[in-house]
Amino acid sequence: MFARVLEFELKLEKKEEFIKVIKKEILPMLKKQPGFLEILPLFPEKLNQVLTISLWATPKDAERYEQEIYPRVVDILKPFLTTPLTMKPYRVETELCEHFVAALAA
Repeated sequence: MFARVLEFELKLEKKEEFIKVIKKEILPMLKKQPGFLEILPLFPEKLNQVLTISLWATPKDAERYEQEIYPRVVDILKPFLTTPLTMKPYRVETELCEHFVAALAA
């Protein structure tokens, strides 16, 4: 399993609209991508720093998304951001989260 971690700052007054755009526009695009497993959006209680983790079956699936779809996602998100998106790729050590991996496979 592979993860793409995005970090950015969100305009606090646009949080609700941001969530709607993710749900109605970005999530449907992600679900159509081969190898996409899940997205985990993390919002701190009082800060505008946001972390999202997208999980992919393989690094190649994530790379294909990065090249083909991600530029459109960035354009959709720009009006909501106060900082540029930063992305870091990670391999997920599935031996440490076997029940989570099993839940994704179900």
